[in-house]
Formats: sequence, structure tokens, C-alpha cells
Amino acid sequence: MPASKRSKVHLVGGGIASLSAAVLLVRDAGVPGENVRVLEQLPVAGGSLDGVPAPTRERGRVTRGGPMFDDEHSVCLWNLLETIPTLDDPAVSVRQEMRAFDTERPAHARARIVNGDRTIADASELGLDARDRADMTRLLALPERLIGARRVDDFFRPHFFTTHFWCMWSTTFAFQTWHSAVELKRHLLAFVQEFARLHTLSGIRRGRYNQYDSVVRPIQEWLAARGVRTDFGTTVTDADFSGPAARRLSRLHLRRNGAEAGTIELGEDDYAFLTLGSATADTTYGDGTTVPELVRDRRDGSWRLWESVARNAPDFGRPHAFCGNIDETRRESFTLTTTGSLLLDRIQKYTGNVPGEGALTTWKDSRWLLSVAVPPQPHFRDQEEDTYTLWGYGLFGDVPGDHVPKPMGDCTGAEILDELLGHLGFDDIADEVRGTTRITTVQMPYATAQFQRRNPSDRPLVVPDGARNFAFLGQFVEIPEDVASTAEYAVRSAMTAVHHHFDVDREIPPMYHGLSDPDVAWTALRTALA
Repeated sequence: MPASKRSKVHLVGGGIASLSAAVLLVRDAGVPGENVRVLEQLPVAGGSLDGVPAPTRERGRVTRGGPMFDDEHSVCLWNLLETIPTLDDPAVSVRQEMRAFDTERPAHARARIVNGDRTIADASELGLDARDRADMTRLLALPERLIGARRVDDFFRPHFFTTHFWCMWSTTFAFQTWHSAVELKRHLLAFVQEFARLHTLSGIRRGRYNQYDSVVRPIQEWLAARGVRTDFGTTVTDADFSGPAARRLSRLHLRRNGAEAGTIELGEDDYAFLTLGSATADTTYGDGTTVPELVRDRRDGSWRLWESVARNAPDFGRPHAFCGNIDETRRESFTLTTTGSLLLDRIQKYTGNVPGEGALTTWKDSRWLLSVAVPPQPHFRDQEEDTYTLWGYGLFGDVPGDHVPKPMGDCTGAEILDELLGHLGFDDIADEVRGTTRITTVQMPYATAQFQRRNPSDRPLVVPDGARNFAFLGQFVEIPEDVASTAEYAVRSAMTAVHHHFDVDREIPPMYHGLSDPDVAWTALRTALA
């Protein structure tokens, strides 16, 4: 039905999917801003696009690690951000600012991979042999229905996982060998244009600051100026559906501050868009002397809501496929906040990259498969003078480190810093770095849940067949061909929902297909064969 003055839209979750839906409802569907309401259980919006003071005793900074932005694939995201002005200049859009910043300070990693002896590897040598290329070609050629719920390592020999290509691909996207082969195929196709620049990561696009300050806050201000309301501290615990096959959503059940807070009754002209699941649900934090808890009992409301919703109809998905094995989906990251630039200066000398240029550096022989990124400084809009930040993570957090004889998941922040300093080899400045650095560690039980092996029916469609007044958003809905790890996926889910339910006469940007471009296809082939 077309938008009307009577239509009220309730957006469950305050991540980029719901924020995008709110913008699109106002911009494209003509819904009055005061009729749009975002319900978010945390005190801050943005989901995984965060960058805030750490909720720890040391009060350092923290970024959990946000989705990747790129020029070619992120078409819906750029469509959205062309609308949103920056916080500093209303005449400049967020998209324009990002483009200008990347022109001014382009990414070009000179130390993408570091060897076990601390020498910098020639990461342009991908290391693929004839069998690896044949296996990759086979995976790309197979229809998804024939791949099914098989693992990545069902398609490749052990040699493939020793190559520079896999080291860079897995650490760029956080893929593991047990993840979905279908999802890997989708990523290879969506980012085929990155093959030739994988070793430099020059295709990554960034804001001047972290993703919360550069993207989320401008969106929030744009929405607030148009009357969109965000209710923080509000958890939607359940949703009631009515009619044959649960095709109409009639009621939302709420909790605030741990107590029941009544319901929202949806009228005939009202809608609800529900974000299902969350990669950052049940996040816990530690600091230099503490270890973040690994939460296993789904205390966060996002997964419990989907579990409840899924009981209403067989086409509402199967959340357990994604949240049912925390040992396969967890990941730990860390943020260093240093007083003085000593550590970053030494890293710059070691890698040859100024802050922000190097994108990601991985120690390929480290037991944790440790990676770090030094962002442009300042990385936070309100960052204190003479303060600098660095972000990193380990892909294998359940094994002892090379310099600290404990699994990453059992380490304090100080011990993780010791492991990093050991790999850097900066013994001469180690004590000074320890004394001037605050460490925030972050344990995320579902960080890679979107990559879990799945069957076609495990993720619901954005708009299930016949759905009258509801849609599902986020990284755990099914959008054919697209890749679930990106902000683009969340924005496309929002655009799909808004355009469908409100008859928007505006084309959704088509997905990017690099292999349809002869130049991109040839460059990727030439790179893989090198």
C-alpha cells in the first residue's frame, strides 16, 4: 500500500538496517518522520558500526570491527549516504566526504602479511597452484543448491589454506575453514574486483573517523531533524502474528530496564520491520587486568526474538543454524589507546605506512592469526590530544599464543598486548608502551554467525510471501547473491522492505557483478594465474 499520514512504522533494532529503513521511509516513501519509531535495547545506535568510550574501568576507546565498505559493491549504501550531510558541513554528504578522504589518503598496505621471522612478505604472490585454481573454479561454477550446507574445506585441499590468498581473504572477511561454502562463493563473486588489490586493500573505503562518528551519527541527526524517534533501552521480546499462515503482525511485546513495559498494538495502517539476530549480541568487554566473559546463554534479546518469531511459520527461518555453535562463531578483538605516538611511530617505520594507509597487517604464522589495523588519527571525533588508537583481532582465539602461553580468550588485555609486542619485536620500547597504553578487549560470541553453514530455508526472505505489514531486516535474511557480512546487505534489506510495502517508484540499485565486466574478469583471472 502507498504511504499515508496514518501509517506508523516500528523498527526493531537500532543497527544500520533499521537506521537505513528509517531514512528510506522518510526520503523515498514519504512517511512523516514522527510516524517512524526505532526500538533499540542498547543505549547507543549503530549495531556493529560502533566507536565509543569503552565501558570498562580503564575507559579507553573501543571499536569492535565494522563491515567493509567498497566502491563497486556498496551501491545501496552509497545511495543512502548521498542523502545524509556530514556533521561538519550540511552542504557535503557523507558519501562525498568519504570519497574526498580516500582521494586525500588512499589505502595501500605495504605490509599486508608478516612472516614468522618478522620480515614483510610479498603478498602479491598469492601462492595458488593449479589444483587450488581448479577447486575455486569448481566452487564458483556450482549452483548454490548443489553446494548446500557444505563447508569451505569440503572444496579445497589443505594446500589452499596455506596460501597468501587464503591468509588475506580469511583475515579481511573473517572466514574460517568450517564456514559456509555458499557464502565464500558469494564473497568471491561480489569482490572479484579485489583480487588484484587484495594485497594492498586499496579498494577499501573509509570515513575520516570511525564508522559510528562518520556514518551513524550523521544518520541519527538527519532522522532526529525529521522527527524520527529512537527509544533506547527498549527490548522487543516477542511479536504476535495473526491471520492464515501468520501473514500479519499485530502486536509487539516490550521490556525496559529489565521490566515488562507493555505492548505496541499495530493498527490497520501500521508496519513493523524486525532486525533478526545480531553479530554483536552478548558482547562483553575486558581491560588490562580483566578477561571478557564468553556469554553462551543468549542474554541479548535479538536472538531470542528471532527464536520466538520463527515458531509462527516455517518460512520465518531457523536461527539455531546461526547461533547454535558459539565455538565456531566467536571472535575476540582489541583496541589500544596510547598516550603519545611512540607505538604508532614505530609501526609506521616498520610497515612503511602512515596511520590509515596500511589497512590491515597479519602475522600469518601466529597461532592466533593476529591482525592489526592502524586507522587514520584521530579516529574519534572527540579523541584527546596526544592520544592514538589501534585495533586488532585474532582469528584463532582458542589456542595458546606464541609469546603468551594461553588462549586469547583467557588473556587479559595486558597479556594480549604482550603477544602483539612479541610479534612486532619492539623489545626496546615494550615497557614504555605497556605503561602508556590502555587496552580494551571485546568478546563477541556471534561475530561470524552470518557465515555459518546453512540450508536455503534457514534465512527468511526480507518480505515473506504474503506478508501484509511486516518485513525482516539485517544480516540474517536471505537476499539472493548478496554477501551477508557487509553493511550493504543490511541497507539492501531495508530498501527491499520499504520499496515493497510502500510502492516506492524508485529503482533499487542493481547488484554489482564484476565478472560481467571483461576488464575486471580478465584482471582477476590474470591475478589468480600469476
